[in-house]
Amino acid sequence: MSLPLYLIGARGCGKTTVGQALASALGYTFRDTDSHLQLITQRTVAEIVAEEGWSGFRQRETQALKDVTAPFTVIATGGGMVLAAENRRYMREKGSVLYLNADAGVLAARLEAYPEKDQRPTLTGRPIADEMIEVLAARDGLYHDAAHGVINAMQTPESVVEAIIHSLSLARAV
Repeated sequence: MSLPLYLIGARGCGKTTVGQALASALGYTFRDTDSHLQLITQRTVAEIVAEEGWSGFRQRETQALKDVTAPFTVIATGGGMVLAAENRRYMREKGSVLYLNADAGVLAARLEAYPEKDQRPTLTGRPIADEMIEVLAARDGLYHDAAHGVINAMQTPESVVEAIIHSLSLARAV
């Protein structure tokens, strides 16, 4: 399967960690839309949002998605990539889309345990646990709409990679 693999899901679900390990296991290239965006703008996501607002960031995010899409590539997307119908459609048409699904409590615990320098700004201004509940409630349907498959991301990264490889081998067998 040479099509790109898109990993979608909320912040903290493991898209980058799993994506890097999955790319290595498959012999694919790994790309991250947020990292690409930061590289080409020389600004953090927080700086882009502060200067251009969320709408400006979302436009740049769509372009970053198109920039990194290539065969034999695992692509970790930003958690809000699915907010634009154009992005959901693009990913489904260009490759395989996997939703790394985890409960809000797990996501919040991971984000609190491993805070990132230059992490995306809060969407709601509320504590991370409350925000994750709200974000998942708003986006879960969009993640499902975009995805070709759903993977339980509440396990170790190695187990998630194994589950993805297993699901890909089943898809090829069909």
